[in-house]
Amino acid sequence: MRTRRILRRLTGVRRAREASELGTSAIHQATLAAIARATPAGLSGNHLDVGSGTGELLRLVGARYDLRPFACDYTDRFMETPGQKVTLVDLDRAHLPFENDRFALVTCLEVIEHLENFRALIREVFRVLRPGGIAVFSTPNVLNLRSRFRYFSSGFYNLFGPLALDDSQRHGARGHVTPVNWFYLGHALASTGFTDLRVSVDKYQRRSFLAFILLLAPLRLSNAAVYRRDKKTYGTVNENNAWMVQLMNSRDLLLGRTLIVSATKPL
Repeated sequence: MRTRRILRRLTGVRRAREASELGTSAIHQATLAAIARATPAGLSGNHLDVGSGTGELLRLVGARYDLRPFACDYTDRFMETPGQKVTLVDLDRAHLPFENDRFALVTCLEVIEHLENFRALIREVFRVLRPGGIAVFSTPNVLNLRSRFRYFSSGFYNLFGPLALDDSQRHGARGHVTPVNWFYLGHALASTGFTDLRVSVDKYQRRSFLAFILLLAPLRLSNAAVYRRDKKTYGTVNENNAWMVQLMNSRDLLLGRTLIVSATKPL
C-alpha cells in the first residue's frame, strides 16, 4: 500500500477521480488566449465551432470578436444558447456541410480523439477556412507524465482505455477512440497546408511537479540518444520536423493537461 501511495504522489495519478470529469473552463480560456496570440489585430467574419456542445465557446468568442457564430455537432441536444442553430454532421462519415473559404475562425475542442480519421477533419477545416483564417484544436495531452506512466503500467493513455464493441459511448468523455499526441497533430496540420503552428496547454498538473523534477534529466538524456538515432540512422528527423520532435519532451507537454494548437491558413 505504501508503494502505491508513493507511485501516485510521484506520477500525480489520483484514485477515484478521472481528469475527464473536470470542467472545460480552463480549456476555453486557453483557447481564447491562443486565438489572441494568433490574431493580435482581431477577427471579423464567421466563426465555426465543430463539436459545439452547449455553445459556451461560441458565446465567449462572440463577446470578444465581431464574429457570426455557427455551431456544428453530431447532436443539438446539448445546445443551451437560445436561438443558436446547430448543423448536424457525422464527422466520421461526412464532410463539413459548408462551402469553401467561409470562416475566419474554426475551433474544434475535444473532438478529434472521438474520430476514426482525425486527419480527414483537419483537411475539411482547412477547406472551409478563408485564407488568413485561424484554426484552434484541443485534445487530451497524452504526453504528460501522468499519461506516460499510465501507458507504461497499463498500455493505455490517460482518458483512453478499453472500448466497448458497440458504438453507444463513442461521443462520451469515456469513448475516446484515437489518442493524438502533439507530433501527429502537428504533422497533420502542416502536411495539410497550415502554417504558424503554436502549441500551448490549458493548465499544469501540479501533482506531477515532483516527478517532473526527478525525471527531467534522465528523460532528456535518453531522448537525446533517440533523437540522434532517428536523425542520423533512420533519417526520420530533418529540418522540417525537428522542431516538432523537440517539443515532445517540453515542460508544457510533460506537465500540461490538455493540448491546444492553433494554426493559420496561408493567404
